[in-house]
Amino acid sequence: STANAPEDDAPNRYSRTERTAYSRYSRDANSSGSSLPSNTLEKRIEELERELAKERQENARLVKMAQDKEELIGKLKEEIDLLNR
Repeated sequence: STANAPEDDAPNRYSRTERTAYSRYSRDANSSGSSLPSNTLEKRIEELERELAKERQENARLVKMAQDKEELIGKLKEEIDLLNR
């Protein structure tokens, strides 16, 4: 069943760190009202977007690494079966 796949699980789409950072940022922005200049907010958004891009890249790298390892495990199991015969 793919209904429980991690990709489809909304709470797992973002790491706890991302959610915490977003919550903290939202809280800070709300508490200060509009006293922050828009260019400061734009710079912060750009910074967060760069950080998010890096994290997504790292996530993709780790997913590929896990897939490669799973593939290697499958090949090694086949080789073990062959050797056992």
